[in-house]
Amino acid sequence: MDISEEIRALQLDSAEDSGVIDVEKSRPDEADGVVHMEEDAEGSSSADQVHVAPKDTEGSSSTDQVQVVPKEKEKVEAPVQEVKQAVNTDEEVKNKKRHLNVVSIGHVDAGKSTIGGQILFLSGQVDDRTIQKYEREAKDKARDSWYMAYIMDTNEEERSKGITVEVGRAHFETETTRFTILDAPGHKSYVPNMISGASQADIGILVISARKGEFETGYEKGGQTREHVLLAKTLGVSKLIVVVNKMDDPTVNWSKERYDEIESKMVPFLKSSGYNVKKDVQFLPISGLVGSNLKTRADKSTCPWWNGPCLFEVLDAVEVPTRDPKGPFRLPIIDKFKDLGTVVMGKVESGSVREGDSLIVMPNRVNVKVVALYVDENKVRYAEPGENLRVKLSGIEEEDILSGFVLSSVSKPIVAVNEFIAQLQILELLDNAIFTAGYKAVLHVHSVVEECEIVELLHQIDTKTRKPIKKRVLFVKNNAAVVCRIQVNNLICVEKFTDFPQLGRFTLRTEGKTVAVGKITELRTIGNNA
Repeated sequence: MDISEEIRALQLDSAEDSGVIDVEKSRPDEADGVVHMEEDAEGSSSADQVHVAPKDTEGSSSTDQVQVVPKEKEKVEAPVQEVKQAVNTDEEVKNKKRHLNVVSIGHVDAGKSTIGGQILFLSGQVDDRTIQKYEREAKDKARDSWYMAYIMDTNEEERSKGITVEVGRAHFETETTRFTILDAPGHKSYVPNMISGASQADIGILVISARKGEFETGYEKGGQTREHVLLAKTLGVSKLIVVVNKMDDPTVNWSKERYDEIESKMVPFLKSSGYNVKKDVQFLPISGLVGSNLKTRADKSTCPWWNGPCLFEVLDAVEVPTRDPKGPFRLPIIDKFKDLGTVVMGKVESGSVREGDSLIVMPNRVNVKVVALYVDENKVRYAEPGENLRVKLSGIEEEDILSGFVLSSVSKPIVAVNEFIAQLQILELLDNAIFTAGYKAVLHVHSVVEECEIVELLHQIDTKTRKPIKKRVLFVKNNAAVVCRIQVNNLICVEKFTDFPQLGRFTLRTEGKTVAVGKITELRTIGNNA
């Protein structure tokens, strides 16, 4: 090697040590810069740094577009980028899991909240220290067996009374499925809240107490077991897991005879409520308080006669209902609040949504933009039908939104009506009540609660042949089926049952009692609201 070559070699070594990057050598990094920019445009975190800018337009020097990054900085940032990529990959895997909304229903004191709390504990969502804290709190209230319910019943009113008032919401996962638990209240005073919870669910866990006298109280006339089953079927809960709880109670002691007695009484009633018992209903014995037959199968020493699955196995085996991710977007709003902007909550019934989408809030026709999406407290960029979402919106104030409003696609918005034709099944009217034109009730449809009036009875339906009866009808009695015209005072967002079942089925309640269930067959708008 001659002297000039040695000098040149020394200059190159010096340039590398000083952290100066040769422009020609940096060009492969420029290509990487383009990739990073595209990823950022697709929604990467604003914290991600693009170190190398793409080439500028003609006339500028390519050296102007190269940001020099010292080697020390490169070494620090490389692992950070790897961690970010790993986190994103984990999120993608998590989101690929199927998702199911599960509502727990049943008579008051059957053990719904305790089972929900036990599920969260067994799935690792609640630690031992929290459980010990709740145990002490329950003992202080002289309610030792309530401590597991405190996981789901979070406010002081619910804990002091020992009854669920609001619909509790929590999340847990198995290897194949993400679950959202909706803990519905069982007391008859809070049936409207139960309706709200069941309207968001895909499947139901019907909790029945095996304790002597408690099953009978819930199942007899006026008990919430019957009403909850009817409401669940009406609200679209197509599959039921019937858990016979409190099998460890001293009055039961894991008795197969008691379990068989309850099942034999429930099966005919479930059939009469419209459930296909062989296909859509699963019975199993459990103890919510001690966790028997929940995550793992009941021990043979405890329950030698049970050879079936545990609750987690049944939940994992349930089929996800068919959903249409390409349909027009529909999200009935169940709640709203302020959090550095306007945030709404609800379950996606149809279509998909992305961060940045333009949508419309109906019926007040306000155009909004999706600022952020959250599933199970985690921020996501995309959500499909069935997800319970929190959606941060721009373009609307929180006070301009009411429960029952619907977030929908701009191209195919949901319609707003104040009159519709419906097919009704009368269940049980109040004493001395006559169902005729002029009858008033409270309408519950998805998250809408609105006073309504029966304007006209169009015709009665023969319950055996399911065909219209030509004779003009002026009134109907219990158990009758009738097609009628119904009006509401304010515009509401609903759909025909044949188009969107979840937005087209409803219940009518009077004085705290469910008197009829129905489905919408035709939509109309009358008066000045058209």
